[in-house]
Amino acid sequence: MATRRNQSTETQLKNILVPIIQAIGRSGKLIYIIIFGVLLYLGYQYFTKEKDSSTIEYNSALIQKQLRNVSKLVVTEGTYSQVMTYKDQKKYLMDMISFEKKALMVVNAEVTVSYDLSKIKYDINETTKTISITNIPEAEMKINPDIQFYSIDESTFNPFGTADYNKINKKVKAEIAKKMEKSKLKTNAENRLISELSKILILTNTMGWTLQYNGEVIKSQTALKGKLKT
Repeated sequence: MATRRNQSTETQLKNILVPIIQAIGRSGKLIYIIIFGVLLYLGYQYFTKEKDSSTIEYNSALIQKQLRNVSKLVVTEGTYSQVMTYKDQKKYLMDMISFEKKALMVVNAEVTVSYDLSKIKYDINETTKTISITNIPEAEMKINPDIQFYSIDESTFNPFGTADYNKINKKVKAEIAKKMEKSKLKTNAENRLISELSKILILTNTMGWTLQYNGEVIKSQTALKGKLKT
């Protein structure tokens, strides 16, 4: 009885497996083609992904290098000369008596307008291929005056002292700063700043990245200049 049961089981297995094996034999070439296609697709995805990743890393490295090159002190120098007069009066007895002092001086000053671009704040987004500049430092003006006195008139009751020379120094610097704000020196300094920042703009445009300043896209040097003026 056991032998008959075993033979019956073997017969059932053959009836199930033989059609499957025959089907595999007939469609073997198709299976190989499908397997080959899947492997080819996976290989393409793998190598393409590696290439894109490498390109992004390479572009990001180039941009960071350019930002390091720009991160320097941009200095524009100029000179200023002017003849100035300083006057001071002290009055007594309800202004009936006054004692005046005055000085005639020639001022020669060296003026520098600088931008410390190492203080630029920015963010690099490799996913969106965007450089966002969030802060550009303000211009720093330094004035080194050389004051030569040619005529000093003073009174015993109103003599020149340290306080007067300090006032003169402050007045000279304030006067020069006022003139420099409207001079070509300030304009030239701004143009140098824009020239340095344009290097970043050119690089991003070339590489298909986007440059933003305070959330707005910058597409040209003119637009960059306009944003810095506002």
